[in-house]
Amino acid sequence: MREEEIVLLNADDEAVGTAPKAASHHSDTPYHLAFSCYVVDTEGRVLITRRALSKRTFPGVWTGSCCGHPAPGEKLRDAVLRRLRDELGIEGAALTPVLPGFRYRAVAEDGTVEHERCPVVRATVAPGVAVARNPEEVEDAEWWPWERCLELTGRPDSSLWYRLQLAELAPLGAPLDWPDAGAAGLPPAVGW
Repeated sequence: MREEEIVLLNADDEAVGTAPKAASHHSDTPYHLAFSCYVVDTEGRVLITRRALSKRTFPGVWTGSCCGHPAPGEKLRDAVLRRLRDELGIEGAALTPVLPGFRYRAVAEDGTVEHERCPVVRATVAPGVAVARNPEEVEDAEWWPWERCLELTGRPDSSLWYRLQLAELAPLGAPLDWPDAGAAGLPPAVGW
């Protein structure tokens, strides 16, 4: 099995190379391409997950539905659908880019740094969609009302990127009201 690679970026968010994912996440992690996804059912509930306790980086933190890294040459839409399937067993979601310009830098308790251009995508599904979490990735997965999602930002066991994303998502209203930001604001390194 080939090791997963990340797409390295320059300050203009253009691809400048690739690197092995595992070996690249350390105290001086290079700036790279990622994404975050919030699964929302048509009743407005959000699938909130807790990262597996066995994860090397940020284990056990509560965060959005899933996140990941587009492979070199992989379109963002395809990467999100792949991770939804692999982490949560979800197929057939309708995807909408909502924060295409989001970027952040976070430091874990062990000193590991995340430094990402991380477009945020909403995945809309029907109520009652089956969730089959991959225990290597996801410790818990729960459907929450939006108000509870907002409350999570005040808890120390939420991920820093979740708190930063919610600061930008909350002014947009409830998750089903988040406007389609389109693909124009995505980084040059990835297509929709």
